[in-house]
Amino acid sequence: MGPARRGSSVLSSFVVRRRGCARLAVTLLVPGLLAAGALAGAGAAAAEENPQLPGGATATLGGLETYGQAVVREDGVEREVPAGLFEMSVDGGGMLKTYCIDIDSPTQQDARYRETSWSATSLSANKQAGKIRWILQNSYPQVNDLAELARKAGAAGLTEADAAAGTQVAIWRHSDGVDVSALDPQAERLADYLQKKARNMREPKASLTLDPPAVSGRAGERVGPVTVHTDARSVAVNPPADAAASGVKVVGEDGRPLTSAADGSELYFDLPKGGAGKAALTVQASTSVPVGRAFVSETRSQTQILAGSSESTVSATATVNWAEKGAIPALSAEPDCAAGGLDITAVNQGDREFTFSLMGFEHTIAAGEARTVTIPLQEDQAYDFTITGPNGFAERFKGVLDCRTEASGAAAGNDIAPQSAPSPATAGGTTTHDLAETGSSNATPMIAGVAVGFLVLGGVVVFLLRKKGGAAESGE
Repeated sequence: MGPARRGSSVLSSFVVRRRGCARLAVTLLVPGLLAAGALAGAGAAAAEENPQLPGGATATLGGLETYGQAVVREDGVEREVPAGLFEMSVDGGGMLKTYCIDIDSPTQQDARYRETSWSATSLSANKQAGKIRWILQNSYPQVNDLAELARKAGAAGLTEADAAAGTQVAIWRHSDGVDVSALDPQAERLADYLQKKARNMREPKASLTLDPPAVSGRAGERVGPVTVHTDARSVAVNPPADAAASGVKVVGEDGRPLTSAADGSELYFDLPKGGAGKAALTVQASTSVPVGRAFVSETRSQTQILAGSSESTVSATATVNWAEKGAIPALSAEPDCAAGGLDITAVNQGDREFTFSLMGFEHTIAAGEARTVTIPLQEDQAYDFTITGPNGFAERFKGVLDCRTEASGAAAGNDIAPQSAPSPATAGGTTTHDLAETGSSNATPMIAGVAVGFLVLGGVVVFLLRKKGGAAESGE
């Protein structure tokens, strides 16, 4: 057996080969059932909860709408792939146009995507990421004067398909570091021009986030602040759905109820006296999502990067947990590609310690303390789990760790053999359509057993624990 595909580890594994492409499927199981307060599978109760997600736009992938052809050369073999613009429909209204990164990964028709920071994608360690944003800002569709774009590129002329193909090829050269060229000579001239002229730009800010996404406190207190970060002029503040019954109010620093906010606004939860509970507020706005924002899927569909946006609906949610006494936790999670895992930040605003278990390892958060636990995950690994606590507290986290491109995995010595031509791919029971396939390989088999827990070979797992830092989202 050859080397395992990207991110091989001590975890038990087996290689599945289809259409000449090596793939790794991993099954992870719990070494034993964990008690309350433990990391557990998404069971019946947890399945009823919505997983905690970062704010911004969420959308459904359509297919390649404007595209040409490109040729990829690797190990003396040439293969032809479609290259161009995808379209996504935004939840709540709006349309997005995107290019893809990670040329060898598949796309899935109707895959669900969410906006995220570069740090949660393969762009996190890519020194050329800023140049990709420059290309997006200075080419089609942001620049729709094709005659002027052709003049700058030294091309005889450009159709929309040529412009899309040339732009995608230039992006792949920076995102994947592959030897790729546009099949059409005019599109190739555009790709060369964009690659040569590209300059590093900073990551764009998120369309809408709340920081932190989870807080906690004692009953009867005012808890916060939760800060709004957005490029929208204003956002609507929707109080908790059960606010009338629970008595929770969303207020400003002056204690007055809020129905709208803006970038930099600080929101507080005015908690009722007595008892314990959990509530969530949602903020929503209509805005154009900044060009260069990354979009990832929970089903291992190819990472996308935004090339254009209509006025679109964006939203973010923050939760609050309260009690009169005892441990009062707040939990949030964020993929950490630099650490190769998922960072779970636990804050305890109670008067007793909060203890929870991860993969059989117990962690204790003292009263008034914040601590981050990094769960090591394999590349392409799906996760879906719930952490529980006192008074019925539960927080669910779901996603896929997608931190590397296929090309970077191959460069690390993994035995990935791309197909000679695009073909439908499957993952999680969903079949793609050829038109939506810019990658060349079938999807990684979905990792089974994650909803039940994790099995670690020899029972050895190393967790990285650190005090909560104040670092903001990259580009904020």
